[in-house]
Amino acid sequence: MSTVTAAPPTAHSVRLVAEREIGSKLRSKAFVISSIILFAVALAGIIWGGFAASSSGGTPVAVVGEAAQDVPADAGLEVTEVTDRAAAEALVTSGDVDAAVVPDASSPLGFRVIADTSVPTQLIMTLAQTPPVELLNPDGDAGFLGYIAAVGFGAVFLAAASMFGGTIAQSVVEEKQTRVVELLISTIPARALLAGKVIGNTILAMAQILILAAIAIVGLAVTGQTELLQGIGTPIVWFAVFFLFGFILLASLFAAAAAMVSRQEDIGSTTTPLTLLVMAPYILVIIFFDNPLVLGVMSYIPFSAPVGMPMRMFLGEAQWWEPLLSLVILIATCVAAILVGARIYENSLLRMGARVKLADALTR
Repeated sequence: MSTVTAAPPTAHSVRLVAEREIGSKLRSKAFVISSIILFAVALAGIIWGGFAASSSGGTPVAVVGEAAQDVPADAGLEVTEVTDRAAAEALVTSGDVDAAVVPDASSPLGFRVIADTSVPTQLIMTLAQTPPVELLNPDGDAGFLGYIAAVGFGAVFLAAASMFGGTIAQSVVEEKQTRVVELLISTIPARALLAGKVIGNTILAMAQILILAAIAIVGLAVTGQTELLQGIGTPIVWFAVFFLFGFILLASLFAAAAAMVSRQEDIGSTTTPLTLLVMAPYILVIIFFDNPLVLGVMSYIPFSAPVGMPMRMFLGEAQWWEPLLSLVILIATCVAAILVGARIYENSLLRMGARVKLADALTR
């Protein structure tokens, strides 16, 4: 008497495929070595930043008259005494000092801090109480820290999305080329196979992001880079949230694009537009890291929001509601991409030979 083996439930199938994806990556020497190199580069960059900061001396500060008594002598500051507020403002504007401490009868503490474009966190932390801070040029250039943050967010997004997007595409085409996919979908639905691939790679990508975030937070704290740490903590959390949905969006599209071809050498013909979408935020955020208009547009475009919005939060340009609105737009786009990607994936997976046209993949 013959028996028919029932197909496993969809959730179980998704879990099996995800475990298979994770296991294959963890067993890959190339993946493990590249991850270690990525973590080592991040750690080395933070250590170098801490060394450069410590070797450059204390924060240069101008002090006017009796305000000198409010600046601790052992705070590691480079103090320059000037005669009046106008002279202090001139030094701040020219960049000779990072900030100035001036007497102010209207302040509850009797003094205030003057800076150029951003709050001098290191100086504020050395004072016994937090004074009022006046920015001479609040809309000015984001400065060196802004550039470092732009490079960090952009590079991490580019590296993770490119690495895992490429491996998803190669995995899909390899299964088609070796006909393994025919055995797989004979027991599990095509959408479960797609979901498992996306979930498995998302778990690995998010693990890398969380490890990098931990390295950044602990490294900045240990090396005494408190100014950068205080400014980047919240943006890092939001970057991880945005990256989660942004990666799912890209991973679904990479898998769908790869399913349209049957040979490894043809992958580029369908994934190149996605690769450009991954590279664009990295290039734009570095070039326009101090341009509020460009960053504002980037923060609401789903493919660049994981970089644009955290960068605006780091610069203090985003209102409290903007990350929430941007995240809603990203999630809605992610759902749409999953539905479209699943349709393309299903309709193209078993079609061998010539490249499947997009119109055919969407309609058949």
